[in-house]
Amino acid sequence: MKNTLIALVEDKPGVLTRVASLFRRRNYNIESLTVGHTERDGISRMTIVVDSTHTDAEKVVQNLYKLVNVIQVEDITEQPVVARDLALIKVRTEGGSTRSEVMQLVDTFRARVVDVGVDSVMVEATGTEDKIDGLAEVLKPYGILEMVRTGRVAMARGGAGSRE
Repeated sequence: MKNTLIALVEDKPGVLTRVASLFRRRNYNIESLTVGHTERDGISRMTIVVDSTHTDAEKVVQNLYKLVNVIQVEDITEQPVVARDLALIKVRTEGGSTRSEVMQLVDTFRARVVDVGVDSVMVEATGTEDKIDGLAEVLKPYGILEMVRTGRVAMARGGAGSRE
């Protein structure tokens, strides 16, 4: 099982290094880590995904709170959430029929082509990790030249936001 943790941290140099060092020191594995600005100046939001079969998510939360720049940590695994992943996938498309086949698959997954080259197309896909995995799987036979993924970002459903 994968646990999704949300950490609000001060937007200061070295915070990401301290969080990563905590994981290294405790021998915790990070499945996914995304960091970005929030609606509040000076506050960043980390979405951290850990595999709870190998890592005790509760201990991760407790250890994160020990870090000076951490304001709030919440395990949102059991809450109703909206979670998304973003991927850019460059696919080989030699020949007109291959290009049209790839574009049909892209359309089926509600992704979009964001760049067209002579022998490749770049696809942007947003959705659940399973959706991105599925798209990558059907594009594999055409030849994935390059792929990058953001990792999970998640937000609890409903009117309550993260509070300080």
